[in-house]
Amino acid sequence: MKRLRIEPHHPLQGRLQPPGDKSISHRALLLAAIADGDSVITNFLPSRDCLATLACVRDLGVHITVHDHATLTVHGRGLHGLRSSTGPLDCVRSGTTMRLLAGLLSGQAFSTILTGEEQLLRRPMERVAGPLRRLGAKIETSDGHAPLSIHAGELQGGNLPLSVPSAQVKSALLLAGLYASSPVSVHQSAPTRDHTERMLAWMGADITIDVDRATVNPTNCLSPLSIGIPGDISAAAFPIVGAAIVPGSEVILTGVGINATRTGIVDVLQEMGAQIDISHEHMEGNEPVGQIRVSASALRGVRIGGETVVRMIDELPLLAVAATQAEGRTEVCDAAELRVKETDRIATVVAELRKLGARIEEKPDGLVVEGPTALTGGTVDSHGDHRLAMALAIAGLVAEKEVVVHNISCIGDSFPDFISQMKSIGASYD
Repeated sequence: MKRLRIEPHHPLQGRLQPPGDKSISHRALLLAAIADGDSVITNFLPSRDCLATLACVRDLGVHITVHDHATLTVHGRGLHGLRSSTGPLDCVRSGTTMRLLAGLLSGQAFSTILTGEEQLLRRPMERVAGPLRRLGAKIETSDGHAPLSIHAGELQGGNLPLSVPSAQVKSALLLAGLYASSPVSVHQSAPTRDHTERMLAWMGADITIDVDRATVNPTNCLSPLSIGIPGDISAAAFPIVGAAIVPGSEVILTGVGINATRTGIVDVLQEMGAQIDISHEHMEGNEPVGQIRVSASALRGVRIGGETVVRMIDELPLLAVAATQAEGRTEVCDAAELRVKETDRIATVVAELRKLGARIEEKPDGLVVEGPTALTGGTVDSHGDHRLAMALAIAGLVAEKEVVVHNISCIGDSFPDFISQMKSIGASYD
């Protein structure tokens, strides 16, 4: 499917179970691969990015039994059981796959190459390669980008500050730390998603977690996983914003991961006046989970920056859509990281929302939106960015006339069932 046609003015009503969390699905596969024994993963996200990780793990000699599209048994080979692949590992378009594998493979007794599609080859990789070299990793980039060449070597410990708030870089360093000769301590100036730390602790790794740092000690073995992956808050954010801005809407999302390092979008929407309630809170697989109810609301503009941006970096294009319907000015700063995602998300979201009549301005590290604006109909493009494609699909729900989003196959990178799930609660998508 190459384009999506959206007919506006249809309230969203009903219940949804978001797909399994993308970040946790990646990590469960990689850690199960080096566990001692068989791990069972349910509610795995079969997105293009996560399937890239699955293929790479198989290429490293790990047998994986797929029971259905969302249930896997990973036959772990232990910390030192991975074997060299017959060729370069193809990370396709997934930055998470490449950066986490860079950490995991830096401590192996064999060499490998990590590569991928053109979009991934444009993304910065020195941010992970540099810190890994400080641990003794032998890793080469191509002008700071992939392909990455990783050579067999011995790792030592160290204290490493994160130059940018990045859960991917932090996770890569912690995975490398499993193979280091002494403790590896990673310091962060702002809280980034902590799924790797939680999963390592649950599997019996010797790890200490504080507010501003995580320290992993040399580890002999990891226990297998039996994990039901919670619903992805980043996927849930799309129907949440849709329900908040489309008049007459009320949606309930069940089984959603509500890890505090990921709920920035919920906190900001509540600050904007959105009617959002969280209930049925409990723990699953060392992760907090709950039910989210959201109703259409009158929103007001806000200013966000700092650690709040870190906690919702993937949802900022979607926040820009919500801001077009909010009274007053919404300003986002400290978000320069958006420049080096699948696209320059600041430039692309500004350009595409302007096509729909949004009053939105680009800033070096963010954007400014003046609202409310009655968005016009028209034709927009995702630029091959899955999150921008879905954000534009939500914008179409409140436009005055039909909106057509081109180049939407990228949605499969993170939310393969996005269109069918949105249609199930009333969105008129074709």
